[in-house]
This record gives sequence, structure tokens and C-alpha cells, in this order.
Amino acid sequence: MSVPQAAREPGASFFRGRKRSLSTALRPAAESDAAFWLSLDTHSTAESFARKAAGRLGFVICENGVPVGLLHYCPLWDNLPFLNLIVLLPEHRRRGIGRRAMALWEEEMSRLGYRMALTSTQADEDAQFFYRRLHYRDCGVLVLNDCPLAQPAELFLCKTLPAPPA
Repeated sequence: MSVPQAAREPGASFFRGRKRSLSTALRPAAESDAAFWLSLDTHSTAESFARKAAGRLGFVICENGVPVGLLHYCPLWDNLPFLNLIVLLPEHRRRGIGRRAMALWEEEMSRLGYRMALTSTQADEDAQFFYRRLHYRDCGVLVLNDCPLAQPAELFLCKTLPAPPA
């Protein structure tokens, strides 16, 4: 079976028989993104969002220039980026956007000189499988029982980042 010409073009693929652009991008969150951000990140407040935007720790995930999700991290011990959250609008999930956004974030972290990335997810959440498909490996667990923050076990996953191109 021959591959259609359009499928061989960079940045294009066939998805259920239709040509689909692969133009996922991350852009730093700005104050103007507050309403969109707060609609997806139920843990943030307006004040915490403003800190993420000012510190360039939050990114809006765009597909073909349209905001479809968000991602934010914080530096742990000043030398380890900890991915706090990646979330997409429901209608944009399971289409490869999250995978591409993670690759862009990892490239940016590598460019900034980080050699490893860390994230976590609750043991009862499916996100652990997403991260493992991206070659994150289990590296620890936090158990919070009988305390105000009690929850299922929190799994920690890490990934070695490639050195940036010279």
C-alpha cells in the first residue's frame, strides 16, 4: 500500500482518513489567559496563576494556534523541574497533543540546562500510564494516610533529559 503524498509531508498525518496538522505549541501563560487557566486548573487561584505567569512556570498548550490545555511546573531544589500539571480540554484528549506538549516542555527544560524531569500522579489515576509511555520511570511514592491531605498513594516518576544540542 502506498502512502499518500500528503502523509509524507512534514507536519501532516492522516487521522481517521482526514489530514490533520500537527502544530502543537507551548507559549508562556500571560495575564490574559487567567480565565482559561482557572477553568482548567481547579487547584489554582487568581493569585497563584499570576505567580505562575510572572515566573514563566506556566504554559498554554495550543493546537493550530488555539488554546487547548495548560502545563505548569516548579523547580525543585533549584535544579529539578517538577511537572505539577498537564491538562487538556476533554475534546482534545487522546489525540497526541499531550504527548507533543510534553516533548516540547522536555526540550525547553533541557535547553534551560536541566538533566532530569520529575512528575507525580495518584496511584488510582490513569496518568501514570501516559507518563510511562513517555519513558518516565517510577522513582518513589508518597503515602498520606490519617492526615488533612489524605489521598491515594502519590507515585513519583522521573525521566533523564537529553543534553541540549551544542
